[in-house]
This record gives sequence, structure tokens and C-alpha cells, in this order.
Amino acid sequence: MNFKYIFMAGAPGSKWSSVAKNIYYSPDIDRSDYHDDRTYYHDASGTRDLMHLGAYWDPGMEFGKFFNQLERYSKEECEAEFDRAFAPNSTGIRIIKSHVFANHIDYIKQQWPKCPIILVHRGDDACLGWWVKCGHFDITYPDYAEYYKDLKEMNSIITKQNTGIQDAICKYKSDIATPTNNYELCAALKIAQPPAEYRQNYGTADITLKVIL
Repeated sequence: MNFKYIFMAGAPGSKWSSVAKNIYYSPDIDRSDYHDDRTYYHDASGTRDLMHLGAYWDPGMEFGKFFNQLERYSKEECEAEFDRAFAPNSTGIRIIKSHVFANHIDYIKQQWPKCPIILVHRGDDACLGWWVKCGHFDITYPDYAEYYKDLKEMNSIITKQNTGIQDAICKYKSDIATPTNNYELCAALKIAQPPAEYRQNYGTADITLKVIL
């Protein structure tokens, strides 16, 4: 592979964690960011399942506390923060997922032009409703309380992040792929498919997914 990172952006409630989960077990992915403390189960879909796994980067979370001001930091400083979640000598492509990346797509594209950026979008109301159903501020990992504060602030930030994602989709439309399922996403990313039990159709899941390549 000629890139080290796959970046992911999606507002809370966009179902982006399910997108990440269904490529996470590709043999090409570095899973050394996995730890039992970085997991969260919920039953919003009707079946209790592991939905949050691996590291998240955002203000107030374990990693990425400065990512709402990403442009103020150098490429080297950002990469040091990306890599802090992984084992030092691990191999494979590292998935870096941050809600606030939604408003920093230009900077990411400029600094890491060879790295794909996965954009996950759902409507504002759908995002907020799903996030509440998944546990809202009782979600144990990652921690939303410090940065997102309350439902009013969460609603405002979701709108801002979704706007950033839609703007990026328009701006980079000539560089965008539109996979309809996780196997097509793996093909677009040029990574091996995960085991057969990991299957996801984005239309069925009510997810709009684009990849800036």
C-alpha cells in the first residue's frame, strides 16, 4: 500500500462506527488500537452487539483533543497523535476516525493527499435520533460529554459536521467513489475484504457513503 492512514469523518449518529467495524477486520488493517476499554456495545438495532471498537479521536476523547483546531498543528504533530493509539511496531493501514474531521477535509487532503477519506452522511435529525438511541451521553466509549456537552450543543455540532461533509462531497466530486457495500468500499480502498461474516449494505443501513481517493 502507498498510504499509511484511512481517514473517517461522520457526525455522531451517522452510523460511521458500523462502517469502520465492517472494514476493520480486513487483513490489511492495523488493529493494534483495539483494547477492551475501547469498546462499546449497544442494542439500538434490536440485537446487542459490539459497535464501537478501536480508537476514536476528538476533543474531550482519549485521543485528538486538539483536532477541532487541526490546522494549527503540523503534519508531524498530527501524525504523532494518530500513531499514539497504535503499537509502535505494528503493521497495516491505520483507520483514523474523528467526528471533527468533517470540518477539516481540505487540510487532511492537503497534508495526506494519498490517503483516502471516508465520508459518512445521514440527515441531521436521523443522526441525533440514532445517537440518542445508542446511549447518548451514557455511551462509555468514546466519551462525548466534554466537547458535545448537552443535546442542544450536540444538535448544533451535528448540523455543522454534516454541512462540512456535504461541502466536501461537492468540492471533491471528481475524486469521489460511491461504494454501495463494504466489499465495494474495500475495493475502492484497495484493501483485502474482511471475513464473510462482516457484510454491510449502505442503502439498507440508511447510510450515504463517499470516499475521496
